[in-house]
Amino acid sequence: MYKIFMLIAIPALIIGWVAYAMWMRKVIEEEKQQPKQESKRLKRTKSEIADWAQQMANFKKPEIERPPGRNDQNKPE
Repeated sequence: MYKIFMLIAIPALIIGWVAYAMWMRKVIEEEKQQPKQESKRLKRTKSEIADWAQQMANFKKPEIERPPGRNDQNKPE
């Protein structure tokens, strides 16, 4: 009885593992073809950096108001 069970079980097990390996290989190949998905954290960080870069592009240096007649202060005599 044991021999009959083993003659049926072992080939069935081998066929099952081969089918599973082929299926997993197919799934891995399909995943390689799809673009990698970005996480929420990565998307948020990219948008924050883009916002910061836009603010830096729009930044204007503040001009210092100097009192009139004080432009010659740093010139040597």
